[in-house]
Amino acid sequence: MFIDSVSFTVSSGKGGPGCASFRREKHVPLGGPDGGDGGNGGDVYFIVDNNTHTLANYKGKRVLKAANGVPGLPRNMTGKKGENLELIVPPGTAVYDNDSGELLLDLTTEGQKELFLLGGKGGLGNIHFKTSVNQVPSKAQPGLPGETKNIRLELKLIADVGLVGFPNVGKSTLISAVSNAKPQIANYEFTTLTPKLGLVEVDQFNGFVMADIPGIIEGASDGKGLGIKFLKHIERTKVLLYMIDLANYRSLEEQFETLRSEVEKFSPLLAKRSFAIALTRADVAEDIDEKVQNFISKFGFETKQSGYKIDTSLPYFVMPISSVSGENLKELKFALLEILKDDTTA
Repeated sequence: MFIDSVSFTVSSGKGGPGCASFRREKHVPLGGPDGGDGGNGGDVYFIVDNNTHTLANYKGKRVLKAANGVPGLPRNMTGKKGENLELIVPPGTAVYDNDSGELLLDLTTEGQKELFLLGGKGGLGNIHFKTSVNQVPSKAQPGLPGETKNIRLELKLIADVGLVGFPNVGKSTLISAVSNAKPQIANYEFTTLTPKLGLVEVDQFNGFVMADIPGIIEGASDGKGLGIKFLKHIERTKVLLYMIDLANYRSLEEQFETLRSEVEKFSPLLAKRSFAIALTRADVAEDIDEKVQNFISKFGFETKQSGYKIDTSLPYFVMPISSVSGENLKELKFALLEILKDDTTA
């Protein structure tokens, strides 16, 4: 099950109380206080693990808490520190304060370990309160409470290239043809209900990660369809690949303008990301050359930009492809890799 958003309360452990005790040993008439300190409460850590892909482990959880510190013991023995709580999350997890909406942590790197909440300090034993005027102190400190936060975890997939298109335009077919991903493919809309990642091998030494999200419809940024739920999964992508259907009843211009509009409404920053356009189903469409030329002319696009300085307001390339026949798929992979290697755009 793909879970990409969960909310729960997390707390660090309370410090253990200090001990109030006195030495009771044979032949030691003036024993004095010997109460040890309480152990500190357990801390809360977030750890990023590449082997974790969803937040399903936290589904249904309401409260997660680190262990409390152990009370201090006689003979000046300090109590054991409470066991830490380690929350394992996939790369791309953002931690938000569920009350204020503030971003607290952005966890993106494999092996990243972040201290989130510090456990409460253990109380002092009565040995610390012995003075010249108080030789037999019975006082010991209670442990300090831990910290508590209401948090929301949101998973935003990390990929190099994100596919953007209407339902049933061939996104799943493309990612299955060029990568190791095996999404469900069928001839009806919204076949893809969850995001998919695939590793695209361009040659022996180069590759990149491609993300497929459920199809976007007009109004997705306002909550229609599945788009708004999953648009966040392309926020971290370096390049957007708009997939426009040559055989669709909508014109190429209408498809592109609608998709660009929905992405911009969702995130103006995302809309400024480098992008390219793949015109799909070139194997079954009619009048391809005319459609492509009219499309390029209307927006003032070029078939491919060249030079070191790329204009991010224009597509890096416009390329007809067919995932079924394999037309231009190799060229598509190399062209996408070229964008990713260009530091001015990626």
